[in-house]
Amino acid sequence: MACRPAIASEPGMTAGTRFDRREMIGLGAAAVAAAAAGPLRAAPASHPFLWGAATAGHQVEGNNINADIWLLEQVKPTIFAEPSGDACDSLHRWREDVAIVKALGLNCYRFSVEWSRIEPAPGQFSQAWLDHYARIVDHCREQGLAPVVTFNHFTTPRWFAAAGGWENPDAPDLFARYCDRVARAMAAGISHALTFNEPNLALGGNWAIHPLSQAMRDAVAACCAAAAKASGSDRFSLLNAGDPAPMISGVVAAHVAARAAIRAVRSDLPIGMSLAIPDNVAVGADSGIERKRAEVYGPFFAVMDKDDFIGVQTYGRAFVGADRDVDPPADAPKRPGGGEWFPAAIGNVVRYAYKATGLPVMVTENGIDAADDSERERFIPEAVASVEAARHDGVPVLGYIHWSLLDNFEWMSGYGPKFGLVSVDRRTFKRTVKPSAKRLGAIARAGGVRAG
Repeated sequence: MACRPAIASEPGMTAGTRFDRREMIGLGAAAVAAAAAGPLRAAPASHPFLWGAATAGHQVEGNNINADIWLLEQVKPTIFAEPSGDACDSLHRWREDVAIVKALGLNCYRFSVEWSRIEPAPGQFSQAWLDHYARIVDHCREQGLAPVVTFNHFTTPRWFAAAGGWENPDAPDLFARYCDRVARAMAAGISHALTFNEPNLALGGNWAIHPLSQAMRDAVAACCAAAAKASGSDRFSLLNAGDPAPMISGVVAAHVAARAAIRAVRSDLPIGMSLAIPDNVAVGADSGIERKRAEVYGPFFAVMDKDDFIGVQTYGRAFVGADRDVDPPADAPKRPGGGEWFPAAIGNVVRYAYKATGLPVMVTENGIDAADDSERERFIPEAVASVEAARHDGVPVLGYIHWSLLDNFEWMSGYGPKFGLVSVDRRTFKRTVKPSAKRLGAIARAGGVRAG
């Protein structure tokens, strides 16, 4: 969920307030933090270049009642425009979602496993929910799709947040214990595993064009305090709603511990972590671009030395001034709504990530918030072409996974933003495939944009 333009307006805590997708969950340092499965199946055969679409559990499943974010949606006051509720009902309609991915001609489906369903109370694991997610993995395989599975896509169990979240000294061990259970249930069928989804977002908030106002800081603090009270705790700590400084050490340690736990179950499963990386462009002789990279990506790069790949999630460029990001130049190509148009950002980030880490790169998210699907239909070929150019120049790219499969719950902004290749009726949950989805499918079937 990676860094486009900053928040355009202050939240009045009213439904319909719009936030940038990267800001709505990655509140950054400016925000105030408030008080055993059976034997494994044979390892699956390797897949060619992955063409896919992504979802995340909390954003599409619905009624994720034991999750930290669910509670933050319900308390008063809340910083969420609306609750997630039934979301896209993918909890029950996941086979339909997989069928859409298959019908489009894609060969990969990225989804996440919800920790709060699998471990709703400390040390109490649900075999039924482990079986549920294992069925999705198996069904993807049966349909010829590579399952790319994210073990943590932002949300954690309520009890975890109320116990200090990633600041809790036990957090790495708790996360590794959960990852062990998931791996034992389904690792044999997984194509690629991601421990975390964009854990660097909070650090990126330090460089936002428009720092969070005191009113927003107070709103976040009040929401977290209400969640802490509802949990019978003096704290409710989650990575993207507080000062990230004391949390990052817990997250990077958790990544290392989780990687070891997963590898202990299946040693040949490719493991990585996705990071939110815009196409950073230096502005001025005193640009802080290298300092930004060291602060926002460096702590994660440092523990990825034993990873098999790096996932990148890119939604545009960031123009880096001396101390923070600045507005795009006046002559930058614009979208109808005023934001910058630069689909090739993803190709530049693929190159940067490979140069910085030496790891193969997987595009785990790339997309555009567009109510007019014709924009997305134009965006996809240009974005893919930039990735193909990087591949042509020797960058090992494993796949291109578009965000997102469905128009879904976009965190603090609710259901306003439209990132989906497929629209979802909010009342009936009917899925309607958009032209942009067919365009991506044609490119995937042709093996590239030049032939697509």
